[in-house]
Parts: sequence; C-alpha cells; structure tokens
Amino acid sequence: MFEIDPSRVDLAREFKARPYGEHSPDLQAVLNVMRRPSDNEFHVLVMTRPHEQWTLARMRPGAKAPPVLTNTVFASSAEAEWHVFRLRWKEITGRECPVE
Repeated sequence: MFEIDPSRVDLAREFKARPYGEHSPDLQAVLNVMRRPSDNEFHVLVMTRPHEQWTLARMRPGAKAPPVLTNTVFASSAEAEWHVFRLRWKEITGRECPVE
C-alpha cells in the first residue's frame, strides 16, 4: 500500500498550485490515500452559500446524519480544498504540512 512521504514538499506545492484537474501520478497516489474510506470521522466541505462560501465540517462514514459544521469558512473552493489537504496530511503523516 502507498504511504505518504512527509518530506515530499513538491507534492504539497503541486496540490496548492492546482487543486483541480489532472495531477502527477505521485500526487494522485497521495490524494487516493487521503480520500480512502475508513471507519474514522473525516473532514468534508459544505457549500453554505452557493458558489460563495464553503464551511469545514466533519462526518462519520456511513452516517445518515448531516455533516457537523464548524466555524471555519472559506470564500473560495480552492482555499477550502487546500485547508482540508493540510488537515488530512497531518492526520495521516503525524506532521504538519510543510507548505503554508
């Protein structure tokens, strides 16, 4: 199974520069790990104002209840995706994402 190498700063930079679209094979492998289903609660983004505001939320796999919203909001989907990328990086590697 692929494991995320926390020293691969290049992959974090690649995602930050282009969160949407086609990614390099190594970045795609990282995203596959980050998005792999598990039994643990995970972060999601909820569009709370159509195309204007996204809110960070948490939910449990298979939950019938809606995601639990936080007070963390974003004005762009790219900013929101980058935030979730960094949260998942830390959860999986145990280290802060090396890119701000």
